[in-house]
Parts: sequence; structure tokens; C-alpha cells
Amino acid sequence: MTARKLVLCVVDSLRTDKLQRAVAGGVAPTFASLLERGTLVEDCVASFPSVTPVCTSEITTGEGPDRHWISGMNWYHRAERRYVEYGSSFEATRAFGLFRSLYDTVYNMNLAHLSDEVETVFERLGDHGVRTACTPFLIYRGRTRHEMGLEGLLRRVAVAASFRHATWGPDELFYGELYSSRRVPCKPTLARPGTRDEYSACCGRELVEHDLYDFLLFSLPDNDYHSHKHGPDAQPDSIAHADAALGELIEASGGLEAFLERNAMIVVADHAQTDVSEPLALSEILGADWTVLQPNQADPGSAELAVSPSARAAAIYVLAGGPAGVRAHHAVRERLRKLDGVDLCAWLEVDGAPLLRDAIPGPPPPRAEAVVERAGTTLRFRPGGRPLDCRDRGWHVAGDLAALEADRNGDRLEFPEYPDALARLWSALSAPHAGEVVVSLAPGYECVDWGGAHHCPGGSHGSLAAGDSLVPLLLCGLDAGITKRRAQWSTRDVAGLVTAYFGGQRAAGGAAR
Repeated sequence: MTARKLVLCVVDSLRTDKLQRAVAGGVAPTFASLLERGTLVEDCVASFPSVTPVCTSEITTGEGPDRHWISGMNWYHRAERRYVEYGSSFEATRAFGLFRSLYDTVYNMNLAHLSDEVETVFERLGDHGVRTACTPFLIYRGRTRHEMGLEGLLRRVAVAASFRHATWGPDELFYGELYSSRRVPCKPTLARPGTRDEYSACCGRELVEHDLYDFLLFSLPDNDYHSHKHGPDAQPDSIAHADAALGELIEASGGLEAFLERNAMIVVADHAQTDVSEPLALSEILGADWTVLQPNQADPGSAELAVSPSARAAAIYVLAGGPAGVRAHHAVRERLRKLDGVDLCAWLEVDGAPLLRDAIPGPPPPRAEAVVERAGTTLRFRPGGRPLDCRDRGWHVAGDLAALEADRNGDRLEFPEYPDALARLWSALSAPHAGEVVVSLAPGYECVDWGGAHHCPGGSHGSLAAGDSLVPLLLCGLDAGITKRRAQWSTRDVAGLVTAYFGGQRAAGGAAR
């Protein structure tokens, strides 16, 4: 086996059908060449909620939200009695405070919110002497300390916020205006969406030309912004943009053949997108009947509910305990059941009663079971037993499988409309920061965020449904033993592919230098 480097290219919101359309239209020649040489999995399933903080955490750790602890674009921190907001929109960032959102997104997400009980690929590989690098990506935690850079448009904000914290990342970390492991001739653009692929491409060229990595996470985020604004049908234009950025990285190696001689490649998306046209203001709707916690509310103890919108998903936190909390849980579900924009609701129960979380919750009790309700049907499930799902995990199930439009073939369950539904829901509901009730929205609907913003009409993601959740996974130059066919690939498998690749490299004599 020839020792080679590995590039993991993550194209935000990339849909398989739009990638194929861009290739067929001749606007994505780099992706076309990689498709010719690699293996494409068209239906790799993302995490749930299918939003970027949750999905990128899964890609880099190989774990779901029950293990990595990131539960949405917005979630309620029970211990600190406040919302965490990762930048759903500029308006939402302003609602919670620019300094607080910046601190949560850039610093806390990696060093406080991401569980220290899991390792990222940067940490695993760094511990084995593999040189790691990353262009701007939400989850970057590694073993190397990086001082704040304070360059570009975010400088004044960071200085005003006294934000001068060092962080821990891969050996080579490029995070726009805020962190840079070395000086590069690349204009940081984190504050200007739609211009970030060029920054990744520029940093990538420097990494290639100076031989600074064995493993590179090469992030191309602009497709997400373009698709949010113009809808998924406009993706071929932004895919062409991403293709050009990836092409720059490859050309810095001397062209595709030279690049593939020295690099294997994985291309994946964090999630997909679907069309949205109907905004759903959950906080306002529930606020008509309950006192809903507001951003930066001075007295959070007076609130009955916290509502966390995450694009096409949401979490509702019941803040009261005891009988009052149980009553509120039932009443909230009854209210959600009547909303046109809600596709399904899910929650945990113990001995038939809804599970209410403590201030600092642990894993659900062994007797807990998940309940999902959709279109007047109810399904209960918990891990273990039979039947098996598409990834050979066993489940105890009771109720109506139509709640998730499941097909049962003997001892097997399949979920064509809600891929890998049981495992994804269980992980989301079991997460320490999960809401008491988790919601997935109906086609065409998106939650209004706490800044009053939404993407309607346009594109969005977040739901359990296939349209938001199925993404391409392209494997090029990886050993057949690592990439053996599975009945259902998941973005959770990507971290394992990366570590297995370098495990093989070590067995063969070490990573390339």
C-alpha cells in the first residue's frame, strides 16, 4: 500500500441530484473527474436535526448528539438557564447579543459544548503523529494551541468583546479573521457569506505548496448560503463555485493525476436542503398559551417553556417539574398536533409518563422509550431486540409503523421517507441538551428564528425527512477493505473512514511526508 495523504472535502448542503445535474451540465469538471475515478454513495444519511452544528459534530467525531452533545442551531442550556445561539441569522445573533453568539459559536462550541468524552478526528490523528489541517469548519477541536489572530472585519467586534482566547485545533487551523496558524496571503471572509470558498481554496493552496498536512478537512460552505437564498434548484451555480475552489487545491498539486497519486479523497455534505415557502413562528404560537423564555431574559425562572428553532426542526423545553411539568408536556403536544407545519413530534417516556429533564441531565433511564406521533399515528421504540434496522441495530417497537412510513420485510425495518429514523430520533432525544419535545416540520415549512428571520421563499434543512437528510458520499482512492458496501451509509461513518485510512497507513509504514 502506498502511503498517501487524505483530503476530506465537506460541501455544505450539497444534494446528490444537484451534483449530478451540475456534472451533466459541464459546470463541475473537477467533481466529474472524481466521480469517474471514485465510488459514489447517493444516499448517505445525515444526523438529526439536520443542521450544520449537529451534522459537522457527527462528521468529525463519528457520534450522534447523544454522545457529542450538540443539539441544534439553537438550544436551551439547562445548567446556565439560557439559550445557546450559533448564528441562525444575523438577526438572531443580534437578538442574543453579538458578543455572546460569537463566543458560543467560535469558542464554546468546541471547548465547552462539544463533549470531552468524545474525540474529533483531529485529536485522534494528532495523537498518532498525523499532521492535521482544517479550513473554516465549525468543529475543529484538536491538540495544538492557537492564539487569537484578530484580523479583518471581525477585529473590532472581538476587541470590543475582549475576546482574546486561545483555542485548540489541528496543527494547521485557518478560521478566517479569528485564528490562523501561520500568515498566508488569503483574505479572511468569515463575515461575508458567499465568499468563503475562495478563502478555503487560498489556504488549501498554501497547505499543498508547503507540504503542511497529512489529513486536510477542506470546507466549502458557500453552497449552503446560495441554496438558502435561491433555493436548492439553484445549486448547480454554487456547485460550480465549489468545483472551482476544489480545482485550485488540486492544481496546486500539479493537476488531478498528480494530486491523486499523493492524496485519497472523501467528498461529503453535512446535510441537504429542500424548498421552503411557509414560515412557522413556533415561539409566538406557543407564547399565546405559555410564558416562553425570551433571549437574554433577566428572570428565566418565570418562564414555563423554552423554544429552540433549528430551521426545519425545533425543540421545546418544559421548564416546570412535577405534575405541572407533566401537564404542560401533554398540553404542548396537543397544541403542536393541530399545527399544519408540524410533521411529527417525538419525546421520551418512562413508565408511561413523559420524561422531564433535570438541570444537568445524564442519559435517559434504562426503562425509557421514545414515542413519535405523526398524522394521528403513534409508534413507541427503544434499542435492543428485534426487528433490525438497515444498519443491523435491533429495536423493540410497538404501535403503528405508519408513523414513520416504515416498511417491514420479515425481520427488517426500512424507512424510505425518514432514513435511519429510529437511531437518529433516539440519539436526538437522548442527548443531554435535548428538549422534552422534538419537532420535525412538514414539507415547505421553516421555523422563524429568534431574530424573526427565515429563508422563505428559498431553501432550508433540519427535518428528519429524506429531502433534508440524504447526501452524497464520494470515496476516491480509499482501500476497498475500508469502503466495503453497507446497506445504509451515514455521515457518522466518515470519522471511522478517516481513522481507518491512517490506521492502514501506519501498518504500511506511516503517513506521507
